[in-house]
Amino acid sequence: MADKQISLPAKLINGGIAGLIGVTCVFPIDLAKTRLQNQQNGSRLYTRAAVNLTLVTPEKAIKLAANDFFRHHLSKDGKLTLFKEMLAGCGAGTCQVIVTTPMEMLKIQLQDAGRIAAQRKLMPETVAAGTVETKSPTAMQLTRELLREKGIAGLYKGLGATLLRDVPFSIIYFPLFANLNELGKRGADGPAPFYVSFISGCLAGSTAAVAVNPVDVIKTRLQSLNRGSTEDTYSGVTDCIRKIMRNEGPAAFLKGAYCRALVIAPLFGIAQVVYFLGVGEFILSFLPKKDN
Repeated sequence: MADKQISLPAKLINGGIAGLIGVTCVFPIDLAKTRLQNQQNGSRLYTRAAVNLTLVTPEKAIKLAANDFFRHHLSKDGKLTLFKEMLAGCGAGTCQVIVTTPMEMLKIQLQDAGRIAAQRKLMPETVAAGTVETKSPTAMQLTRELLREKGIAGLYKGLGATLLRDVPFSIIYFPLFANLNELGKRGADGPAPFYVSFISGCLAGSTAAVAVNPVDVIKTRLQSLNRGSTEDTYSGVTDCIRKIMRNEGPAAFLKGAYCRALVIAPLFGIAQVVYFLGVGEFILSFLPKKDN
């Protein structure tokens, strides 16, 4: 299998389709996860999937295709060791943040708008004085505002925290999935049944998700621009960690872990089934082949 040629266009299609299907299924849980992670000072207030559906296609395509690309090239000189599997995952996680950071930034603003609106209705005393109630912004309005006020850097707020989350996630997820999937293979060269790939994706995804949840909490807080008068604001990763520890305690870093596991498990289980089915390869098989 190590010398088998991979088709990057097919893998990109597979990742995009997997992302669209997965996000559609898990978006309500992802919304709950973001709200939970943004709770502060005892608040218990709990949409839109358009940003996720639009940007998750290139995000998942890059992540899954990049991992396959790195695994393929790292296995050329011999056996793909655990270290090389982790290195491939590291490369995939690093590549994906190009799309993940602005996607998460916009997603969190849109999801958080509902939380702030609920706060205004139920707890008006927690909203900063002089705040004018407005309709929830659209993704395009948020993008234009961020670009106008802060330039391209506005969309990449929280880049460091996103790297700290996505790189370790991929280092854990991809080797764990590959080894779990290997256990269910039919024979030495046969592929694992699709249900084995699905279960392996779910187990590896939920494990990696819980492992990096503390960094996901930090990233969510840093990328949330809307704050009530009683809620902390943060100047960076270190400041965020210090304030969470001081005001909320270590348990705050596990906020949303259960929801995050519920989001990631089926999302990556679906992604691996799409890879198993080879949707991208099937689509590309209808295209005319170039003559050598």
